[in-house]
Amino acid sequence: MSFALYLIGILVVLSGAIYGAVLLNVPVQWIVVGSIIIAGIGILSAVSQTRSRDKPQ
Repeated sequence: MSFALYLIGILVVLSGAIYGAVLLNVPVQWIVVGSIIIAGIGILSAVSQTRSRDKPQ
């Protein structure tokens, strides 16, 4: 899968989590912290899944 598809998926999950947190009246600072954590985990997993493997010589 491509890196762009992973990023789109991360954005969808992040948007849903933020929307749910707002509906539950979670304080804004915790929404920001959770968003940063979800984005970081998502980017790390996207990079690890889409990077090209080194070919043995």
